[in-house]
Amino acid sequence: MEVRRITISIAGRNYPLNVPASEEETLRKVGKEIETMIKEFEASFDIRDKQDALAMCALKLGTNAEVFRLNNDKLILSATEKVQELNRLIDGMDGEGHSK
Repeated sequence: MEVRRITISIAGRNYPLNVPASEEETLRKVGKEIETMIKEFEASFDIRDKQDALAMCALKLGTNAEVFRLNNDKLILSATEKVQELNRLIDGMDGEGHSK
């Protein structure tokens, strides 16, 4: 696995990272999204302290992750229920596809 040394700038600070080459693009994109989010919070709420803007970013990203997890859990449960129903239907058929 190829590892690259990159630097991500967030809130005016540089963070050197050793990352798998396959993750470089994703990390750079997320870094840019965080920078954009910081600027939006600073403009919308007249935030002057970068730490406050970062805290708001963390809260928003954490909330988004939790909503995603909950929605994913619901989708998995729904899919599981559908598979179980299909299994019950299949179990109720004879070898020729007719109901028993």
